[in-house]
Amino acid sequence: MADKVVFLDRMLSLGLARVSEAAAMASANLIGRGDEKAADQAAVNAMRDQLNLLDIQGTVVIGEGERDEAPMLFIGEEVGTGDGPAVDIALDPLEGTTLTAKDMPNALTVIAMAPRGTLLHAPDVYMDKLAIGPGYPKDVVSLDMSPADRVKALAKARGCNTSDITVCVLERPRHEGMIEGIRSTGAAIRLITDGDVAAVIHCAEAEITGIDMYMGSGGAPEGVLAASALKCMGGQIWGQLTFRNDDERGRAAKAGITDLDRIYNRDEMVTADVIFAATGVTDGSVVSGIKREPGFLTTETLLMRSKTGSVRRMIYRNPVGRR
Repeated sequence: MADKVVFLDRMLSLGLARVSEAAAMASANLIGRGDEKAADQAAVNAMRDQLNLLDIQGTVVIGEGERDEAPMLFIGEEVGTGDGPAVDIALDPLEGTTLTAKDMPNALTVIAMAPRGTLLHAPDVYMDKLAIGPGYPKDVVSLDMSPADRVKALAKARGCNTSDITVCVLERPRHEGMIEGIRSTGAAIRLITDGDVAAVIHCAEAEITGIDMYMGSGGAPEGVLAASALKCMGGQIWGQLTFRNDDERGRAAKAGITDLDRIYNRDEMVTADVIFAATGVTDGSVVSGIKREPGFLTTETLLMRSKTGSVRRMIYRNPVGRR
């Protein structure tokens, strides 16, 4: 029997950073140009090209969404050279296509990698999410609580008033009742237009970002990416798939999900060690966006490994036009 190929997360992490950086730089010329699809396609193409240079047997388990008819690194696509470890890959080549097109904050390129079979194969449906940062007791808040009760429970655990809590929420009509419940406690709300992976990462660095909790529904694939980030940084996240029709329930069945009501915690969405990279496209509170100067592009990448809990911030000054 052949020896099992080990997931060498330390060796693969730098390669993963290069994948994320390449996708960000490919979208640089489309920042503020108003063309979401072109920016997404550029990031997809660059990410695929770089992934195919890595010595992995990679399978995309979280890819571009069918819901948006986006240019895909599609679910089930095989990437890498075919040598090395068998791995699951979750990615969003450009989280925040609208943010990029409008040159608004917090557009990122995002990718995570883990041993084969250890990332939740979340279908492209919505997920109700709740996330907090590290340092709290297990399950101090839950999806079963009302939004107001979540704020009260977190404030009690933190030893502060509810008015000292700030919650991040996607600004969507479906969240109007949630927002009303949160504000009834006196808590503050930071509304965002897009980018809930970045929003969840904010919870892990509350002392920097001022965000204590994230809640609301968004894409399920982004939930797995966010769980990957918190697996590295610390923090808790819960997600429950939501379905609007039989087509979406069929997507879940195709992904192998049988319990449609299950609430997943972080370690059920990401069951083994994971590496995670995110590169800034536009400026944000997680990482800086792409900077231009004559002949160079400079990026900032957040590179993390859950095995060690290491979090690196990497600045890459790339000469344009050289190989």
